[in-house]
Amino acid sequence: MRQSASVRGTALLEDPALNKGTAFTLEERAALDLDGLLPPVVETLEQQSHRCYLAFGRKPDLLERHIYLRALQDTNETLFYRLLFDHVEEMLPIVYTPVVAQACAEFSHIYRRPRGLFIAYPLRDRIRELLANRPRLDVDVIVVTDGERILGIGDQGVGGMGIPIGKLSLYSLIGGIRPTRTLPIVLDVGTNNTARLEDPEYLGWRHERITGQSYFDFIDQFVSAVKAEMPNTLLQWEDFATPHARPILDRYRDELPTFNDDIQGTAAVALGAISAGIRVAGTAMTEQQVVFFGAGSAAIGVADYLCAAMIADGLAEDDARRHFWIVDRGGLLHAGRTDLTPEQRRYAQPQERIAGWPGARSGNVMLGELIANIQASVLIGLSTVGGAFTEPMVREMARKVRRPIIFPLSNPTEKSEAVPADLIRWTDGRALIATGSPFLPVEFGNRRIPIAQCNNVFIFPAVGLGVIASGARRVTDSMLLAAGRALGAQTLAPGGVDAPLLPAIGDLRRIAVEVAVAVGAEAQRQGLAPASALDRLRRNVVDRQWEPTYDAPRSLGLALPGSEAPAGHVEALLDEGLSETFPASDPVAVSTPG
Repeated sequence: MRQSASVRGTALLEDPALNKGTAFTLEERAALDLDGLLPPVVETLEQQSHRCYLAFGRKPDLLERHIYLRALQDTNETLFYRLLFDHVEEMLPIVYTPVVAQACAEFSHIYRRPRGLFIAYPLRDRIRELLANRPRLDVDVIVVTDGERILGIGDQGVGGMGIPIGKLSLYSLIGGIRPTRTLPIVLDVGTNNTARLEDPEYLGWRHERITGQSYFDFIDQFVSAVKAEMPNTLLQWEDFATPHARPILDRYRDELPTFNDDIQGTAAVALGAISAGIRVAGTAMTEQQVVFFGAGSAAIGVADYLCAAMIADGLAEDDARRHFWIVDRGGLLHAGRTDLTPEQRRYAQPQERIAGWPGARSGNVMLGELIANIQASVLIGLSTVGGAFTEPMVREMARKVRRPIIFPLSNPTEKSEAVPADLIRWTDGRALIATGSPFLPVEFGNRRIPIAQCNNVFIFPAVGLGVIASGARRVTDSMLLAAGRALGAQTLAPGGVDAPLLPAIGDLRRIAVEVAVAVGAEAQRQGLAPASALDRLRRNVVDRQWEPTYDAPRSLGLALPGSEAPAGHVEALLDEGLSETFPASDPVAVSTPG
């Protein structure tokens, strides 16, 4: 149920979606009961952004800068996004990886203001009621986590909320999804992190994690409530542990538009970057021998997408799988192991392929021995084991291939399997590198080699934009594969020996349009979205991209008494779920769930 209410005075200043702060004009201040509540100077959005940037620069460390940005987001969302828009390369690592990992670990200590929904296990029978309490009625995208596998730092319990908040900030910044139409959620099923449970300031449910069937029943209750309350909303799963991530995805992928960013988003961006690397190396996808260190859901997801690309390029499925060598802490996945999941078993190498290797006799072929015995051309780290790629194994790899492709993808920075400067040095400058965390360019001889960050931000905001703009009813692997191929096509790496394997961060918004169109077109091809001409789909994508500006009608509707609302303005408000009435006597009319 909605209620219309006039918002003015301090209530207006306290609503981050409506607040313009010092950018309210003198006329607006008089009409909206803001006189005396603001300093007398009227600023433009550009001036506000500059002032905030100076304040941001005075913060003494990265976590304090993250806290500052989060506070700004809770005060004035338009200004927050404009600041990020003006300084995207500098601020992306602060809003998200790697600094968000520290923010999650410190969540209870830096908590200031609620954002999103906290759905705790003790309230499992009231989930639909909790969803009805969401700040805005209409939601395009939900990002949800249970906080168990936060980046490379593990179980953070309720502190995992920092991940959905950060992800959705990028949905708006890069994909252009309206901030008021996003909803971060944490499913608080307890934590097994002793430090959190023993911390007197911890804000989550103080209980060991719920496991087994009780856990999956809770997830089912949550999804059922989402389907009932928001049946067309895109649901993104984030940072779920390996035993839960794949089963949850497989269970619900055919029931609502949903995907797992760790499995599918990581796979799509890796496919795009590796495709670019293969073009630089002058080889073919079907020629690659791909080694993974790490066998979790993310690694298997990347393997699935690379395998699909090999099949598309002409290999039979069984032959394609023989190109993948996956190592976990127990060694190489091979047919003789009895501890593999069904997803891992698909990539288990036949034992006859490793017969005679020293490690095969004990059943534990480790990463170094594997590199010594095959001609690995691609090495991918998704292990969260910092420094796992050692100098001897990298030099051995570089001895056998002209341009080794090496991707240490684990986050945060200290979990990276290698440092790019070492990889460049160990390969005499021949390695093609992308990392999970941001790294500065590497100086080598008279060359300056930029390091691409294989960040899911290239994929998930665009996927959301493509799903929303096309009206897709589901999210499929084919749609994510289309996203990865579109990203790879936008990469300019073949233009120079040291060109990065992914586009520049500053091009993210432009890239998002191309990826979103590819996603929407694939949804249409599969019959999962209404058919339309490609140029119309592109217009829908571009028109859906929200921009951080106060200009009407995107300012969420501040009209002065006696003035006429701009054409289409009332419709825009209704689309936002913010207004049902816009009378001339009510300066600001908004809707709130009731």
